[in-house]
Parts: sequence; C-alpha cells; structure tokens
Amino acid sequence: MTEYEKALRPEDITRLFVERSNAGDAAGVAALYEEDAVLAYPPGRRTVGREAIRALWEKVLANAPTFRPETPLPTLISGDLALTSTPPSDGAGARAQVARRQPDGSWLRVLDQPEFVTPTD
Repeated sequence: MTEYEKALRPEDITRLFVERSNAGDAAGVAALYEEDAVLAYPPGRRTVGREAIRALWEKVLANAPTFRPETPLPTLISGDLALTSTPPSDGAGARAQVARRQPDGSWLRVLDQPEFVTPTD
C-alpha cells in the first residue's frame, strides 16, 4: 500500500485533496477519508465508504480535471472533531467537511458536503 502524507491539521486535507486529484490519484484522494465516511455526491445521492469513494474518484479523475487550491474558511475544532469549509465558487450555498482526529494525531474526513462545479480545464 502507498504511504501518503498525512493531514496534520484539518485544513491540510483540502490541500492534499487538490494535489492528489490533480495527480489523478483516486486512491490517494480516498485515503483522506475514514473507512465509513459519507460523501454527498453525486448530487442528490451519497457515496458511503472509502472504497466507494475511491471508485467514484476514479471515474471523475478519468477526465483529468484540474482543481485549484482554495483558501479555507476558519476551522472549528471541538475535541477530536473539526468542521472545515471553503467558500463556494458562486458565493452561495454551502461546502463543508467534518474531519476526525485519528489515534496518530492526523485527520481524516468523516462527512463531506462538496460543491461540485465543473473543474477548470
């Protein structure tokens, strides 16, 4: 199994997501999620579990989209849970993620409510 850089802060997950997506690494993207994580995508549906998230990202990344880094909004942390978010591209709606601190101190996503627009390129 590939050894991936760990998110040492909840905000690191977004950066690592962009890097791994742009590299076409669906397994690397899925590694940012807990085993039973829930991703609210495709629109109106849920993708549950790391393996299902990996399979979904394989399909998305097959089109070689390009994602741009985003400046995160302030992170809210309560114990081992963190709420992260980035501003939506249209200035409306919501895009947020819940991450949980892992036993080794790193962070993984548990819940992900993305804003899916067509990536650039």
